[in-house]
Amino acid sequence: MGRPVHYGRRGAPDRRLPYAAPRARRGDRGTSGGGGDMIAIIPVRDGVLPLGADETVAESSGNALLIGSGAKAAGAELTTLRRCWVMAADAYAPAAWASGLARNMDAYWGHRGRLDPNMDAYWGAWSAVLPASPDGRDLAPRLAFELGVPLLAGAIAVTEHGAQLARWGSRVIDEVEVDGPFVATLLPGAGGTEPAGVAPEITKLRWEATQAMDAEVLDVLPPDPRTADLAEAPRILAAGAGLTRGNAPSGSDAVAMLEKLGEALSASIGATRVVTDAGHADYRRQIGTTGVVVNPELYVAFGISGAAQHIGGLGSPDNLVSVNTDPSCPMTARSDLGIVTDATALLVELAERLVGKEVTGG
Repeated sequence: MGRPVHYGRRGAPDRRLPYAAPRARRGDRGTSGGGGDMIAIIPVRDGVLPLGADETVAESSGNALLIGSGAKAAGAELTTLRRCWVMAADAYAPAAWASGLARNMDAYWGHRGRLDPNMDAYWGAWSAVLPASPDGRDLAPRLAFELGVPLLAGAIAVTEHGAQLARWGSRVIDEVEVDGPFVATLLPGAGGTEPAGVAPEITKLRWEATQAMDAEVLDVLPPDPRTADLAEAPRILAAGAGLTRGNAPSGSDAVAMLEKLGEALSASIGATRVVTDAGHADYRRQIGTTGVVVNPELYVAFGISGAAQHIGGLGSPDNLVSVNTDPSCPMTARSDLGIVTDATALLVELAERLVGKEVTGG
């Protein structure tokens, strides 16, 4: 029996499709919008949580199932947790994990066994939300297949009836509603977190290995900072108008020099809209409300004043450094370290010291 999926595209009123009755939705970034019968599925490797884990748990009203090695210890790092189920498993095996998760979701939260052949809906079935981390994106479609439910990938907000999906580089938001449970992935940086303020209830679930055909993990390679998704980058060096409008080096040369510095520091390169519009950086590197939302451990802003459009894509970096000639600009005001100097001059000095004088022509 099929479960209808309704689509609607924001900004295109002539393409409206039927919707369910109106209900509360999240109005802005920074507030979790989940509710109802939803559970976060958090894959854990060696006690390390994936990017976006806390946001995913918040979107699921504090309900989470942690699976993997060191899952119980990792749960202590989740500030939004209210109710927690833990499945201890060995090395990451997506096919086996999906099969085991599906069995437990059938038993504990009701899926296949709750389908009434005379009704067009599931009763008592929970939807699953995974972080859109590498493991989350890998596990989600397998779990959706095992459960026989729709997959809503790349969400910026999830409710018990559907999700808002980011498309075309987040320039288009698709409103998707599902009559029944589903599996969704939540983009890192899409929502905020608010500490639960209570000790979570923890339930241990028994893990039974399956004989599913699976790939063997030989090694886990760190992402290349030059090509890594900015939303997942732990370190970012960002170029603004103050870096690219100088006389020497030129805008494109300054960004190229920043890229060399990024390689030396294992950092990814970001940019403001002014820089991408001028053609000095690819649009995939653009950070802001019309670009990528980031939340790195380290963010160094070279010549970025901090316009609202750019700040809108900047989450809560652990360490924010501003390099700008204006000591009172918004970026310097919110930084942990403000360096009042010419951004280009500092870039050249850092490049010569960390990369070599050949990169600056010195």
